[in-house]
Amino acid sequence: MIRVILIGLSLFALTACETAKGAGKDIEKAGDAIQGAATDVQENI
Repeated sequence: MIRVILIGLSLFALTACETAKGAGKDIEKAGDAIQGAATDVQENI
């Protein structure tokens, strides 16, 4: 029973890491888009 719980916790931890990694990539892409838009505005001023 303990073995099953440990395997379950390990899988949950791996899933959480992948989710955080994916969210980090999404946030980074949004930041890049904002930075690009800000650069365009500065160039047009």
